[in-house]
Amino acid sequence: MLLQLVLVGVYIVMYKGVADASISPMEKHEKEALYSAIQGFVGNEWNGSFLYPDPCGWTTIEGVSCDFSNGLWHVTDLTIGDLYDNSLRCSQAAEFTEHLFNLKHLKRLSFSNCFLSDQHKSIPISNWDSLANSLESLEFRSNPGLIGTIPTSFGYLKNLQSLVLLENRLKGEIPEALGNLTKLKRLVLAGNSFVGPIPTSLGRLTNLLILDTSRNFLSGALPVTIGDLSSLIKLDLSNNRLDGKLPREIGGLKSLTLLDLSYNNFSDGLPETFQEMDSLEELVLSDNPIGAYVTRIQWRNMKNLEVLDLSNMGLKGKIPNSMTEMKKLRFLSLSNNILSGIIPSKFEKISTINALYLDGNDFTGKLEFSPRFYTKLRSRFRASGNVKLCLSLELTSTSHVPEGVTQCEQESRVDSKDSDSNLKNKYLSQNSHHIIASLGHSGHVVSRFTFCYVARTILMSLPWIVFL
Repeated sequence: MLLQLVLVGVYIVMYKGVADASISPMEKHEKEALYSAIQGFVGNEWNGSFLYPDPCGWTTIEGVSCDFSNGLWHVTDLTIGDLYDNSLRCSQAAEFTEHLFNLKHLKRLSFSNCFLSDQHKSIPISNWDSLANSLESLEFRSNPGLIGTIPTSFGYLKNLQSLVLLENRLKGEIPEALGNLTKLKRLVLAGNSFVGPIPTSLGRLTNLLILDTSRNFLSGALPVTIGDLSSLIKLDLSNNRLDGKLPREIGGLKSLTLLDLSYNNFSDGLPETFQEMDSLEELVLSDNPIGAYVTRIQWRNMKNLEVLDLSNMGLKGKIPNSMTEMKKLRFLSLSNNILSGIIPSKFEKISTINALYLDGNDFTGKLEFSPRFYTKLRSRFRASGNVKLCLSLELTSTSHVPEGVTQCEQESRVDSKDSDSNLKNKYLSQNSHHIIASLGHSGHVVSRFTFCYVARTILMSLPWIVFL
């Protein structure tokens, strides 16, 4: 009985809490701030009159989420943009209003497909400090009409964990103030028109897991402070104008699983510390004038590597054996370098490999892979553009052979001689009776003539035998 009373009491309390939450009000000034902020983006036609009793009650708005605390509803999430059928879609006159910064409990703020290319709106440069205690995530995605620079006042957002400025038309330099966001775990600035160097202050973001500044116009050397980002698991700086020598401090990124530095101007070789990043799964360095010897790196130490793209880098020397000892390798491209020597057949022993691109180098000798290997990779094996590289004769008759690789010359010569000999013997065999017939004899006559000639010779020799 006592247990039943306790359970009934708990039920009543829980029911009352839910009931109170469903009818509890939102503070008037917070409700007004929300409505005014939304109207700034979607237009004054929207007034929220269909919401009961407010945006956090029984009827809700797609893109607005609330938390219930201390007997009141508070707006914690606001997403503006064309994401869902009933999303808050921006109007042609969409603009930021000061009311947005009165939502003191806001944790997540996102704008997606909101500002069109002909709108030309900028991110407000002030008032962000008013959200410093609450905001954890700030995103601007796919807004072709969003121009201007990153406000330095973003540096006040001390609780920010995610900052995404993806595929807008923002420009200018990345402010040093972003280095103040020490709780940041994700920083994505890809697909804009940012210029200038990567700030050294980003090295203070030791909690950062993802750093993506790809597809901009960043220039200058990679700061040595990049090696301080010990928690980083993804680093993508591809498609910029970064240059200089890669710092050896980059080897300090022990947790990194993806590193993409492709399509930049890095030069002067690869630091040996690359081999210390043993968590790497994808390494893409293509289209940089590195111009080094690949033998400097002990590739076998990168035991988790699955994708390795070193194409178009001016690499020299021979393929080291350690490169054939990466047991998890799935994709390897060494295309368009100055590599030489024999292509190791040990690549075939890597059971996981399904793409091997070796075209456009100075490899020599004979390809020693089995027909089974070519059948497995099909068009994902390339070795064309190596003028001194050849293919075994026995493979040229199979259906899956690498294009652009010629038959080995020695085998071709031997095959040519054998072919000529066979043709000669065949010709003589087929034409011998025609030769004899042209002398006026048949095969039978030739046999009788030979017998008579031998018998006559023996008879003429008999007197000499008797005399002796």
